[in-house]
Amino acid sequence: MAEANFETILIKKENGLTTITFNRPEQRNAMSPQLHRDMYAALNELRYDKETRVIILTGAGPSFCAGQDLKQYFLEMDSQPQSVRDEVRRLSRLWRNELIRTMPQPVIAMINGWCFGGGFTIVTACDIAIAAEDATFGLSEINFGHFPGGEVTIVLTEHLQPKHGLFYALTGKAFNAKEAERIGLITKAVPRADLEKETMEIANNLLEKDPVALKAVKEAWYYTFYSPPDAAYEISGLISDRVTQQHGGRPGIQQFRDKRYQPGLGAYKWEK
Repeated sequence: MAEANFETILIKKENGLTTITFNRPEQRNAMSPQLHRDMYAALNELRYDKETRVIILTGAGPSFCAGQDLKQYFLEMDSQPQSVRDEVRRLSRLWRNELIRTMPQPVIAMINGWCFGGGFTIVTACDIAIAAEDATFGLSEINFGHFPGGEVTIVLTEHLQPKHGLFYALTGKAFNAKEAERIGLITKAVPRADLEKETMEIANNLLEKDPVALKAVKEAWYYTFYSPPDAAYEISGLISDRVTQQHGGRPGIQQFRDKRYQPGLGAYKWEK
């Protein structure tokens, strides 16, 4: 992938790890139409980038993502032609839902601060989400006379228990990362001083794993989640057959048979 310059995000690539930083700190990294265009383009390129094996999403400044930019995404968009509104809404939905979920690489959210409204959909789309303990989360739409629209309510009904999700959607109360961990919105809350270290430990663990297997894990998980059990079982078999074919056999099991590898003690030696 050739290095690209984007207006609203920063991309850093190093040793198989690509970090995407939402770069609108003055607006708490709220999602503008241009940010949606940039993220859609960046993820579409990275999914085919062989040098990128793990992706981290984070925010510049004190915020992760404050949701949709209320001025640019709503008020200013209302005066745009229907074709422009449709394009931005389509890209907004695709990158936060379909693209992140179907990326062959694991995607980690490193939540460094404020995460509100539409920012929840980024968190739920990522495979793993680590947050600083003092990061602030909230569904504040009720406070300005609306509700968590678009993808927000949809994904929260998939990820949260009703009594948790409805409480915060109805009250508009903010909560910290410890609470986000308790209700299942994120994977783990860690002290702010340890956020980058903890995230990097997870990323380095994933970098040791076979990319073919990582992609298969994601596919099996998400297809199972969205499919009836019988269909999920058949899909799992097809994924297994493809993985075996791509490997030209079962190298991990063969290494275990030859006593060159113990599954509980790390990843098998795959060909890079």
